[in-house]
Amino acid sequence: MLIKAAVHREVGQPFGFETLKLDAPRDHEVLVKIVATGVCHTDVITRDGHVPITKLPCVLGHEGAGIVLQVGQSVTNVVAGDHVVLSFASCGQCDRCLDQKPSYCRKFFTQNFSGTREDGSSTLYSPQTHENVCGCFFGQSSFADHAIVDQRNLIKVDKDIPLELLGPLGCGFQTGAGAVLNFLKPAVGSSLVIFGVGAVGAAALMAARIAGCAMIIAVDIHDNRLDLALELGAHHVINALRESPVERIKALTEGQGAEYAVEASGVGQVMANALQSVRLAGSVALLGAAPRGSKVELDMNTLGGGRTIKSCVEGDCVPAVFIPQLITYYREGLFPLEKLIRFYEFDAINKAVADSCKGEVIKAVVRMS
Repeated sequence: MLIKAAVHREVGQPFGFETLKLDAPRDHEVLVKIVATGVCHTDVITRDGHVPITKLPCVLGHEGAGIVLQVGQSVTNVVAGDHVVLSFASCGQCDRCLDQKPSYCRKFFTQNFSGTREDGSSTLYSPQTHENVCGCFFGQSSFADHAIVDQRNLIKVDKDIPLELLGPLGCGFQTGAGAVLNFLKPAVGSSLVIFGVGAVGAAALMAARIAGCAMIIAVDIHDNRLDLALELGAHHVINALRESPVERIKALTEGQGAEYAVEASGVGQVMANALQSVRLAGSVALLGAAPRGSKVELDMNTLGGGRTIKSCVEGDCVPAVFIPQLITYYREGLFPLEKLIRFYEFDAINKAVADSCKGEVIKAVVRMS
């Protein structure tokens, strides 16, 4: 079938709209009509050439939500007409997948960034330029009005919730919330600081409230994000352009530092600040996607004292289990994801990306109309 897609052809340049031919779903695949898709920082760093495994031309996008139109013969988890959220791809066969750790799949990088199926074939073809276009980005390439998705990386959701709200659950929101609820698992009454309260950090903040943290501190350089952080339940906010976050956090915690920290910016100095902001035996979760070759300097004395610093991928979660849980929290009013979202029409996708990069919007979501 012919579809409309936002195609990435040149590093760092805006997406261009093209008509592409989409392959039919194979036995284990599903054809999905995309209703809306989130814009994620990972899309931006891939567009800007920091993920060289993704070849051009390609279609990015990996926070899609839509409606199932057709299923392959071997598909058992969805049927035509189901509403679904699309998440990351995993092989389902390696030891990590079998241990319910699909975000650490041994084939994660190639499955999500290569832009091809596992056999090297593409789901997209350009009739104009007579060439294959890399699809399958994070198993979906949802910057398009239709996508081919493996049955493993889609999650059936109830039809009474607007699909346009749910796409970011497949990556950004589950990454932040899962880092707190699945990875750090803070004790009730504990203290937690979040560096960077964009979409990922804001989701981590809401999860900290759900976990029962008694002191939640939000750090950012954008006042609009910090205002939202207070609305979402932060007890203290710090603008890192106006004061030292490390000094302020120490002051707020009687000189000890927080028990937990989430670093969601991907900036080296911020990572160092996060480590300096936790107390003895404190834990830091690194979530931010940094450009290739980024460096961070750590003081070995600060790294001591029983402190731990670990990266967390996709919220350390099984999407088919965790995304329904986040939807339950949304229904209960504990995860008001609508407060983070600004909608854009598909034709305005480049503005959505630009506004995201400038920090003017927490989570840009593109509707396919």
